[in-house]
Amino acid sequence: MNAVAPNGQPPLLEVSNLVKHFPVRGGVFNRVVGQVKAVSGVSLSVQPGEVVGIVGESGCGKSTLGKCIIRLIEPTAGSVKFEGRELAGLGHAEMMPFRRAMQIIFQDPYSSLNPRLTIRKMLREAISFHHVVAPEAVDGYIDELITKVGLRRDAADKFPHEFSGGQRQRVGIARALAVKPRFLVADEPVSALDVSIQAQVLNLMMQLKEEFGLTLLFISHDLKVIERFCDRVAVMYLGHIVEMLPCADLHRHAQHPYTKALLGANPIDDPSERVAAGAGLGLTVLQGDVPSPFNPPKGCPFVGRCPVVIDRCRSEMPPLEPKASSPADGDRRTACWVVS
Repeated sequence: MNAVAPNGQPPLLEVSNLVKHFPVRGGVFNRVVGQVKAVSGVSLSVQPGEVVGIVGESGCGKSTLGKCIIRLIEPTAGSVKFEGRELAGLGHAEMMPFRRAMQIIFQDPYSSLNPRLTIRKMLREAISFHHVVAPEAVDGYIDELITKVGLRRDAADKFPHEFSGGQRQRVGIARALAVKPRFLVADEPVSALDVSIQAQVLNLMMQLKEEFGLTLLFISHDLKVIERFCDRVAVMYLGHIVEMLPCADLHRHAQHPYTKALLGANPIDDPSERVAAGAGLGLTVLQGDVPSPFNPPKGCPFVGRCPVVIDRCRSEMPPLEPKASSPADGDRRTACWVVS
């Protein structure tokens, strides 16, 4: 993992060997009988102003990773540094400045909003708690924020149930931006919306990212959304990052068999693009099921579904590292014994 960007700028966020295991209890005495290994040794860095995408199938640990990074969920092990400051082990009071600096946009815009509060009361609570603006300026700040996310000013005095899904997600974005954060985790922010509304919300997020100078970790299972919105993409499978590369290189320089399978299963507008990428004309359908994170395979996590598996894959976990066959420019890393 590059600790410093090519321009010499240190990362805003640096994650090293992050692990999150959830205990499984059973038996008469409700003892711990195993662990669900949701995130297994993930390392990545995010530069200021960058948008890094996390993509993978449902259940691969994307959302858990995002919540662990901002400590909505306590990680089991590993390191998370924000602006060079280690977050692991910080108490409630010590975390307060980071709570304001790191915010999240949730996948479900309805369940993440308090149905008993108007949008104005909800936003005022966060703004006042973090002393974002002077008390007499709070209402004006809320009105400005509501209009910035594309809602009418009178929307601030309505309840969540009075909005459509797309409008609720705009409210969720306004809530995340209300405390003037520097880093956002966007946890599948458009997956619950209609396609036409997805485009509107994505365009809004791109505008706000530029206006507020935000840095984002963008979680999605949709490669088309990732390609459009992100600078780099990390591909996750069963709690591991198996490949990381610039989004501009996704079709031409993806090397991991799982990344290629995701690209092959992704419908495209122009079939000639798939030919140029060397992926064939037909859609790819992976055989077999995703292993259980309660009992993951030994060695490579993709070993049970990989079309190019070798004996070493069954016994050793490949490291995420640059490959000789990758272009020299940019941060490209692959965890595969077959790729050289």
